[in-house]
Amino acid sequence: MEDDRLFRVSALGAWTVALFLLLPGLGVIPVSFTPERYLSLPGRTWSLRHYQALGTDGLWLGSLGDSLIVAIGATALAVSLGTGAAVGCWRLSTRVSELFRYLMLFPLIVPPVVHALGFYRAWVDFGLIDTHAGLIAAHAMKGIPYVTITVSAALADFDLSLERAARSLGATPGVILREVILPIIRPGILAGGALAFITSWDELVVNLFITSRGVVTLPRRIWEGVQDNISPSVAAVATILILVTAVVSIVATVRRMPPRRG
Repeated sequence: MEDDRLFRVSALGAWTVALFLLLPGLGVIPVSFTPERYLSLPGRTWSLRHYQALGTDGLWLGSLGDSLIVAIGATALAVSLGTGAAVGCWRLSTRVSELFRYLMLFPLIVPPVVHALGFYRAWVDFGLIDTHAGLIAAHAMKGIPYVTITVSAALADFDLSLERAARSLGATPGVILREVILPIIRPGILAGGALAFITSWDELVVNLFITSRGVVTLPRRIWEGVQDNISPSVAAVATILILVTAVVSIVATVRRMPPRRG
């Protein structure tokens, strides 16, 4: 009886925390259906005009395209460099490699404003201000630590006997990396890539410092919409992002669930 009561209290606490985290974000959903031109809750009339505006407004579509280009490019670069760094440190297994691995976490410790100032000063000299390449490089640097952490965690459980067996069969280091190591640590790579993509997709502070009008990502467009003219289109964008995130999370959860036994 006492265990059952403890379970109910724990479940109630978990649901309370979940609702506390979800309700502020879910509050924008009804606002996105307002027929008015300003932020307000819809009355008896609900409208899709702001969703239709997103599909026809070149500014929003352009920002969506910029965000996809930057996020995909930054994720690819972060996964490549982060995986290579993690595998290299794992292979060396020395104090120097451990120190290097800790230094890789530096972007997670430094405040975003400090990052943004450093990127701005360096990118001015390199001529990368307000370019896709400059934003991709900056976002990749912020995503590399996540890839390094997840791949290092996957390598911690790697069975070295598999590598020795492949070497005894005549496999070269390149073949071992491609055919043995990378397939086994693939979950860590995918997890790091997902975190790098989310980091790039949601990044705003660095964008404000190193872009102006040439590259306007979705977070910056939302920021400008809130600053200049608070339009319900911002709520419509937020609702779409919430819906996409929820669908992806549900699909990922269902795929990880063990099959039912008949």
